[in-house]
Amino acid sequence: MYELIKKLLFRVQPEKIHHTVMRGMKTIYALPFGKNVLRAFCDVKTKGLEKELFGLRFSNPVGLAAGFDKDAKYIDELACLGFGFVEIGTVTPLPQPGNDQPRLFRLPADQALINRMGFNNEGAPAAAKRLRLRKSNIIVGGNIGKNKNTPNEEAVSDYEKCFHALYDVADYFVVNVSSPNTPNLRALQEKEPLKQLLHHLQLLNAQKLKPKPILLKIAPDLTHEQLDDIIEIVQETKLAGIVATNTTISREGLATPAATITEIGAGGLSGLPVKEKATAVIKYIHERSQGSIPIIAAGGIFTAADAQEKLDAGASLVQVYTGFIYEGPTIVKKICAGLRH
Repeated sequence: MYELIKKLLFRVQPEKIHHTVMRGMKTIYALPFGKNVLRAFCDVKTKGLEKELFGLRFSNPVGLAAGFDKDAKYIDELACLGFGFVEIGTVTPLPQPGNDQPRLFRLPADQALINRMGFNNEGAPAAAKRLRLRKSNIIVGGNIGKNKNTPNEEAVSDYEKCFHALYDVADYFVVNVSSPNTPNLRALQEKEPLKQLLHHLQLLNAQKLKPKPILLKIAPDLTHEQLDDIIEIVQETKLAGIVATNTTISREGLATPAATITEIGAGGLSGLPVKEKATAVIKYIHERSQGSIPIIAAGGIFTAADAQEKLDAGASLVQVYTGFIYEGPTIVKKICAGLRH
């Protein structure tokens, strides 16, 4: 049924249909018995799939990656779709519009997306305000970044502001230094600036009565030497784990015509083309760290087999985004059903 609906949805500009569909879902949720209808349609049997990680109990290992619900507008509605956790953001201290539209593109031949959103969001305080009003008890991660106009030398301050703004309402944090859509952001993945940033956040965290898990989100395009540095820094700063991976800047091996790719231009590629890269990064980190670093996997997860591949490579949890767009609202139900067998 979703295949038929998808044909209609895919006729509309991606960012526009995203907001239309999510507003429609919010309307259904608000109706009498609306949430029951959503739950019945997407009901997930979680027995045997519960997972303890970072001191948190996840009802199942399938989460929604950052980027889908940037401003925490749909947490309760998404909880009805069976997700074990939802990661909001990336949020920045100040609201910002992001890059010019169009900035989100479908590559159906590759089951992929290209985005250059540019951290469009209403700011960390606005997201925190919404999270305080949520009714569901689903685990929520706060993915944090810096504003576009903040120079890298002052980036630590932006991450600190986001951490304080979301501390009371987020269950865990993800430090995003790997988006290709904010100028020079990926330079923060270099050893010294990254170490400085993470040390500072962990110092702030330690001053809290109840420190929260802080993870690092990394790109799939890092060399083994860079990954070795990441492992060393994560262990040195005693980070809770790694989210692997973000979108790739590579355009290798795509079925979509080269002229179309050129016309689309810059942006991060997600979906099936990043699947093998993400799995390789997870496997490398898991083996090099001797399994000491918990990993949340993201990248090319559409089916239970895809999720199992990531878990076998060393991940503890998985996240979907592009797979959610292509497979529809029952993706969590299908993945969890496959993982239980």
